[in-house]
Amino acid sequence: MQKGAPWPVRHGGWVLRIYENSLSLAFLLLFFLSFTLHALGSVQAYNEDQLQHGGAPVSLTTFLHSSRFWFQSFQNWQSEFLGLSAMVVLSIFLRQRGSAESKPVDAAHSDTGTE
Repeated sequence: MQKGAPWPVRHGGWVLRIYENSLSLAFLLLFFLSFTLHALGSVQAYNEDQLQHGGAPVSLTTFLHSSRFWFQSFQNWQSEFLGLSAMVVLSIFLRQRGSAESKPVDAAHSDTGTE
């Protein structure tokens, strides 16, 4: 163990297991949170639209099984994945001077793992 290691590393056990996977767990939590909020907001907007046009409101479960919900979801996630994929793929090959996230501009491809 390195000197100055974070507390979960020093503690070990299940705390370390959670810490070792904390990035994946955080992204999964954010995904499920955004998915849930999208579903709740969408069913509310759908029901308001239904009431304005003389239709009957639907339950969350019914809305989750509708093509409208999945069409909205896939449109949202498609644009998010496209944006994220572009950033990841472009950051492998391109560089930005002065950016802490970018590889050094003058580094050889063989030094950065892109060759």
